[in-house]
Amino acid sequence: MNEGRGRLTRLTDTDRAAYERDGYLLVEDALTTEQLTRLRDTVDRFVARAHGVTASNDVYDLETSHTPDDPRVRRIKLPHTHDPFFMGLARSPSVTEPIGQLIGPNLRLHTSKINLKAAGYGAPIEWHQDWAFYPHTNEDILAAGIFLDDVGEDNGPLMVLPGSHTGPVFDHHADGVFCGAIDTQAAGIDLAAAKPVMGTAGSMSLHHVRTVHGSALNTSGRQRRILFLEIRANDAWPLKGCGDLAEFDSLIIQGEPTLTPRLVPVPVRIPLPEPEGGAGSIYEYQYGAKNRSFAPLADG
Repeated sequence: MNEGRGRLTRLTDTDRAAYERDGYLLVEDALTTEQLTRLRDTVDRFVARAHGVTASNDVYDLETSHTPDDPRVRRIKLPHTHDPFFMGLARSPSVTEPIGQLIGPNLRLHTSKINLKAAGYGAPIEWHQDWAFYPHTNEDILAAGIFLDDVGEDNGPLMVLPGSHTGPVFDHHADGVFCGAIDTQAAGIDLAAAKPVMGTAGSMSLHHVRTVHGSALNTSGRQRRILFLEIRANDAWPLKGCGDLAEFDSLIIQGEPTLTPRLVPVPVRIPLPEPEGGAGSIYEYQYGAKNRSFAPLADG
């Protein structure tokens, strides 16, 4: 699939067929050594600045065991809005080349985040579909997960249910309130079919917006950090609206803007009503989930 670290990735017919069939794909060694080094250094600086932070804010989503003197960051929110490096990375051929071969050459960033599973306590994320959070006019949308660390079975890898992107949009509500998680027991989902997405640092996972996925607590002695760039075709417009058009178009990472959304009859559930007081991240949405699949950390 790839001919060496950071070289342009030419997907084969087999690769594309696997993505269409399974709803995910691993691109090995997607980043150059320089890109990976800069990514790690930039993330380390963000985490260092969490010293003294007392509560989750617009930049940090904190573990429940976080203290200002012992910072524990589980997510850096919207990194592309805080450092231009991330938008530059999203626009690099390392990212756009393989994605363009799956959903077309005209690409727009939807959102970004860095999920940090620290050794020994990195928080789990319950089973869900990204589509449940942000339905669009079509489903040419995927999440690119760039590995900052080697990812194996023991340090909380992304888990996916192959083929689930062609099935239903599952209910992500609990007691009538959107919680951002699937009650897999009630939905009758066979979790025995789940597959871990593993690879070396600098590799990139790609998963379809409707693929059911989640990840367990990291109980290993190794950290697991992934930068997620969620990318859509330029003619996929959010059903909640785009807000400011200039800002919307500033997120184009390749190709030209359009005022003509492409409409496809895809199943949709609206992520409402919100929890009382709102929620700042998937972790906070999932506090309301019932029948959890992944055990949380014992101290919270």
